[in-house]
Amino acid sequence: MKSEFKTKLIQHMLNKKNGEKGFTLIELLVVIIIIGILAAIALPSFLSQSNKAKQSEAKTYTGTLNKGQQAYYTEKGRFGAFDVLGVGVKATTTNYTYSTSASTYDNTNATNNFAISTALAQNVALRGYIGRVQLNIVSSTSDVTSFATLCEANIAGSVAPATPNVGNNTTGPDCTGNTILVGI
Repeated sequence: MKSEFKTKLIQHMLNKKNGEKGFTLIELLVVIIIIGILAAIALPSFLSQSNKAKQSEAKTYTGTLNKGQQAYYTEKGRFGAFDVLGVGVKATTTNYTYSTSASTYDNTNATNNFAISTALAQNVALRGYIGRVQLNIVSSTSDVTSFATLCEANIAGSVAPATPNVGNNTTGPDCTGNTILVGI
């Protein structure tokens, strides 16, 4: 091969490579389709984890209200309203509205002495939570103990979960209806 021909061939190949920079339309479409498939797989998982984190707030706050009721009873001999518990829980957050209610003290039957704490979801994708603190009088020693139960709604939505049952003297209140036990 002549050296002049070799030089022209090499120059032609170099010029051809430099002129073909970039991606073809097919290559770009393939990449966009792959990104779309990955997003379709990952997005539901991400949203589910996001809701779990928000529900974790409700579990923590409702459990805190239960513990606050137990502490308040130990100190004052009765259950308290939301604003006097002093547990540092806001009544309303972005995700939930929290409330408490307490029975009037009944010294004849300990199971009539209870407090309810509720986390009502602000978003239809979140589950509601309800807690119950209940007294138990040990008949042999007349000691008063308390049980706390935390129940989660079976379905997401803004409907309040069913109030836990009285339960028994060894395990405390039971979750009922549309709820499942998530904490004691």
